[in-house]
Amino acid sequence: MSTAALRPGPDFLLIGAKRGGSTSLYYTLLEHPQVMPLFPNARLLPKANHTKGVHYFDSHYDKGGAWYRSHFPASARRSGKVVGEGSPYYLFHPLAAERAGRDVPEAKILLVLRDPIERAFSHYRERRRQNAEELATFEEALAAEAGRLDGEEERIVSEPGYLSYAHEQQSYRAQGEYAPHLRRWMRHFPAEQVRVLAAEEFYADPQAACDEVAEFLGLRPAPLPPSAVKVWNAAPSEDLEPETRQSLAEHYAPFNADLEALLGRTFPWTRP
Repeated sequence: MSTAALRPGPDFLLIGAKRGGSTSLYYTLLEHPQVMPLFPNARLLPKANHTKGVHYFDSHYDKGGAWYRSHFPASARRSGKVVGEGSPYYLFHPLAAERAGRDVPEAKILLVLRDPIERAFSHYRERRRQNAEELATFEEALAAEAGRLDGEEERIVSEPGYLSYAHEQQSYRAQGEYAPHLRRWMRHFPAEQVRVLAAEEFYADPQAACDEVAEFLGLRPAPLPPSAVKVWNAAPSEDLEPETRQSLAEHYAPFNADLEALLGRTFPWTRP
């Protein structure tokens, strides 16, 4: 923090979505020779792990700008290179877009989205693996969601220091309602500063996806090493009850249509 004045903020923010592939995309981008890691990082401190997300604009905004900039390399080391952070709660947090638009208006905004049904189920299973979800079935968690989230967003907005576990971690259905969350970000960042990827397309062709991101960030294309693409936070698949899948498909249909109209493109999970 003592050298924060010498440390510019992020060139890009990877804002989500949670369980959407943001971790895999971030660490794949770090293989590009012009993308620098945050500090501390494993390149400088062999026993350290690369930091992906600072969670400043959602959970740590009260720590201030100097604390935030302390995670980024000094300007003297950044010639011709870029650095960014990936905090997947940014997309859903009701204040993150406004804060980022005010503090880092020149940052490029990256977003990787996954089939919202698969994302929701994966999110629930992650909480169960972490012993952080007491409800034994996905269906029970979906039924409890509205009650758990009741009033939480309003409290976050009215009490900016308030941290809501339910809002961040038990919003299984709500976090896949992508369009209104993205539209909030697009009120603070122009469309040319926003790029949205589909997780399914990234995993199918990581090189093409990273070339697209490199062009968006103003970098030269670079071949990925064979070891670059790793699926982070993967877990064994489980079957989703057909009735639950159908119910979620009906729930998400208008949100998917709104997302495609907003971006002028289709997504793998909506195509025949």
